[in-house]
Amino acid sequence: MRPHAPPDASIQLQTFVGIGVLLLALCLGVGALSIPSNAGYAGVGPNFLPWLVSVALLLCGLTMLYHARQGGFRHMEEATGDQPYWPGFVWMSAGLLANAALITTIGFIFSCALCFVMASRGLRMAEGQTATGLKSWAKDLLIGLLIAAPVYWMFTQFLAINLPGLTQSGWL
Repeated sequence: MRPHAPPDASIQLQTFVGIGVLLLALCLGVGALSIPSNAGYAGVGPNFLPWLVSVALLLCGLTMLYHARQGGFRHMEEATGDQPYWPGFVWMSAGLLANAALITTIGFIFSCALCFVMASRGLRMAEGQTATGLKSWAKDLLIGLLIAAPVYWMFTQFLAINLPGLTQSGWL
């Protein structure tokens, strides 16, 4: 056994992760087949980005599989015993799920701002920051709105891509 070589179980796990990334790339490629390839602006069609991501994932999966089969991720440091911070994970996951559930009800801007607020809360908790006052929540909401609103306006007003809005005016 090589020095610093991970145990066999670790190599198997790394191999399975590489295979999982390859399967994800293949599924994305199969999904990209169903997207029409009519060239749009600048000669690229709507299936360009899924194909690009699929190829990138395929290359990453092949690289991961190659390294796993060559003895695992070499010179990997042992885990220090740090455990995942589950409350932060729950806040971030709840933010994403709330965004998906509410985007058609309260619109893109407010659902994305809510997602930002909840994700910020989870990240702050994971860093050990305990600012839970109204000022902290309001600041996160304002930042979320300042990020989501220009993105919404860029897509709806300039690119003519329909995103769920709160009103029919296209500005909120």
